[in-house]
Amino acid sequence: MNEIKKTRFRKSLQVATFFIVVIWVIHLIHVFFNLHLYRYGILPQSIEGIKGIFLSPFIHSQSKWLHIINNSPPLFVGLFLLFYFYPSVANRTLLFIYLFTGFFVWIIAGYFLDAKYSYHIGASGVVYGLISFLFFSGFFRRNIRSVVLALIMVLLYSGMIVGLFPDAKGEVSWQSHFVGGIIGMLLAFQYRNIIEPDELQFFEEDELEDNNEKRTFLDPHTFEKTKKEREEEQQNFWSWTSHSTWKNNEKKDDLP
Repeated sequence: MNEIKKTRFRKSLQVATFFIVVIWVIHLIHVFFNLHLYRYGILPQSIEGIKGIFLSPFIHSQSKWLHIINNSPPLFVGLFLLFYFYPSVANRTLLFIYLFTGFFVWIIAGYFLDAKYSYHIGASGVVYGLISFLFFSGFFRRNIRSVVLALIMVLLYSGMIVGLFPDAKGEVSWQSHFVGGIIGMLLAFQYRNIIEPDELQFFEEDELEDNNEKRTFLDPHTFEKTKKEREEEQQNFWSWTSHSTWKNNEKKDDLP
């Protein structure tokens, strides 16, 4: 691993660790001091709920520890992979996923009766945005590395698709998941042409493979020629062969 990759690895690890530490510290303070921080979540289409656009990803359920436990691993993995493999767009991607997910949840969730009067908290919207970005980047960039990374996302988090739909109990903010997934996909498309320096080798390899595939034994236009054109070519070939043979015989006759 060269120095550039080592530096990138450390930065990716630091960013991912920082976010995980912050949400856990806030959660522990929330639980032990009984602060009821859910009031800082997103309350759709209300002035009071606007602050949740900025604060809700750091707040998790006070009574259900599984909420923060389930969000932490994919959040860490998503942040690490984003900053390690796509450093050129990582900062803006994270910022847009963070803000746009909260903003559109604030708008859209207000049209659902089961969500309009509930506070939406947790980092799951950001998680879905990160996983979606990593996954769809494989489709839009179409080089070996990004495709492999997309397949890894499928293997690790394909079960998250269930979270895109309403749950029976109405306890999950599926609107956050859905919006986060859409935002991640749109950003992957938007930044598809911003190629990382170490991605270039993968594009070059793909181009070489494409060029090799284009090499054919026969002329590609062979079967597009008419029967008459092929007959004329055949006659010219035999005429040239006979002429060459005659010339060679002439030279033989001149030998002493």
